[in-house]
Amino acid sequence: MLSEKYKMIMKKITLCLVMLGVFSTAEAQKINIGKAANAVSKGAKAFTFTNEDAIKLSKESVDWMDKNNPVATAKDPYAIRLEKLFGKHKSQDGLNLNYKVYKVIDINAFACADGSVRVFSSLMDIMTDNELLAIIGHEIGHVKNQDSKDAMKTAYMKAAAIEGASSASSTVSTLNNTQIGEMANAMLDASFSKKQESEADDYSYTFMKSNGYDVVAAYTAFRKLALLSESGEKQSGFQKMFNSHPDSAKRAEAIKKKAEKDGLWKDPGTVSLPKTKLTK
Repeated sequence: MLSEKYKMIMKKITLCLVMLGVFSTAEAQKINIGKAANAVSKGAKAFTFTNEDAIKLSKESVDWMDKNNPVATAKDPYAIRLEKLFGKHKSQDGLNLNYKVYKVIDINAFACADGSVRVFSSLMDIMTDNELLAIIGHEIGHVKNQDSKDAMKTAYMKAAAIEGASSASSTVSTLNNTQIGEMANAMLDASFSKKQESEADDYSYTFMKSNGYDVVAAYTAFRKLALLSESGEKQSGFQKMFNSHPDSAKRAEAIKKKAEKDGLWKDPGTVSLPKTKLTK
């Protein structure tokens, strides 16, 4: 049972899924940048922010989230499953990755510039092994393409209250614990462009194909996300958030076309949400 503190925290970071746009897991992230928006649009390019800064701040953000959310222990079925699936990819495409499971009710997953991958238990409950790999592959794509660096830069600017007028002369400084929490939430609430999401989708497909995984799983994962967003009036808060993200059904069709072109398409039949948890 989650404490009220945990529930409040997780509501703030619901559906960052940088993932397939969960895939920002579900679809794309959305950064509530507030005043930082002015800095981004008024010449924040002059603001000094390196890959090293993104990695350092990402680690601080993830450390904060790990301390403020229930993390599955090594002997937990969720952690065991993730290790079995993803343990072989700790060094993926030049990235050093670390991963954990958050035991929360939100359906989500994310990856950060420092290589931290976090998967939510409720996502694992509805996705098959290959579907999870496709989603994680999408998240890694955002890191590899430096989308996560851009998201972290904007999140930092918001937390540090850096505005356009001062951004040109500002450099990364130390944040207090409250600011780190705000930065973490802003990072997870990030929004990527259609181009970034499409490129992350392509990365995920290539990741699945090159490692011999079933690429059709990327299609079925998107179809499941589409089903979650089709619940109408009865949909939950996090499901309603899907509506503001890229169309999962269209993204599923894009995957299908790729698989057909590569001769890898196999009709999965009717895609439905499981009635029992896939992690036990």
